[in-house]
Amino acid sequence: MTVLCLAERDGDGLAAESLAAVSFARSLAERCGGEVTAVVFDLDASAPWAADCDAAEVCVVSAPGLTGYPPVAWARSLELLAEQRHAVAVVAAATDRGTEVLAHLGALTGFPVAANCLQAEPAGAGDGQGTRWQLVRQRWAGSVLEDAVLDAPLALLTVAADYVADPGDLADGRPEMRRTTLVPELSAGDLAVQATQSQEVSTGVSLATARVVVGGGRGVGGPEGFTALEELASLLGGVVGVSRVVTSAGWRPHRQQVGQTGTKISPELYLACGISGAIQHMAGCLNARHLIAVNTDPDAPIIARAEYAVIADLHELIPALVTAIQARLASTAR
Repeated sequence: MTVLCLAERDGDGLAAESLAAVSFARSLAERCGGEVTAVVFDLDASAPWAADCDAAEVCVVSAPGLTGYPPVAWARSLELLAEQRHAVAVVAAATDRGTEVLAHLGALTGFPVAANCLQAEPAGAGDGQGTRWQLVRQRWAGSVLEDAVLDAPLALLTVAADYVADPGDLADGRPEMRRTTLVPELSAGDLAVQATQSQEVSTGVSLATARVVVGGGRGVGGPEGFTALEELASLLGGVVGVSRVVTSAGWRPHRQQVGQTGTKISPELYLACGISGAIQHMAGCLNARHLIAVNTDPDAPIIARAEYAVIADLHELIPALVTAIQARLASTAR
């Protein structure tokens, strides 16, 4: 009764979203009387990050030509491992990569994929030869929770970005972890498409899990306008998020987009600067505990949704706020 979980890297460790997905997988495995195998690609399983992983086993996948991010090859490796371990489910975080890889895995196996799950448990034999799974998952960008039934020999599930593990899931402590390797035989077609990117310095804080997000929209004015927002986010221990129009204009990368087609966030504070508040953007920040909007337009839709609104020019307000915080920190350090 193995549950596989695709674990994505962040720098030299696992992404926070993947750690949450592993906890989800462990909860599912315990209900099935099984255990979790975390599947990582070209990541050192003996590194310190392993202590934070709830899996009973970490399987490192490595093969010639398996560099960068080839989604079909990742899916093929998961298919092979699922067959070898007689897995009952494959789980991944609902990130861009997790969603894409499970979509490919669904195409390879012919099984359906249930996205943005918050709960899953076996509910007896299905109509076919597989298991029936009772699910709770997010729909409409998290504004609706759906009770659903999945009937499949192998459950393919992505875990909602704002999933929080139940402390009871970890009541028995962390399992003693085994480390294994898999060297899949991959075809040229499996490796034909690969995404590569330059190595970036990780801040250790992801957009999906940050406690503070400083958002910027069209009102920022251009790429150079984000300098002050980045400085403010750094002072607050947070990260920068952006609206879709910003990524469409090429000012910032898509991974920083907040919204229905970007990342859903649930910070303690979301400071939205120069963002009008289109419904697609608001769908991505529904779970922000406190929303403060800075905008020159008092009739912008985001103003009605904000807990506090500041009608001001962000190019004057944000530098002043940065200066004030720096002065406060300097006086405290004395």
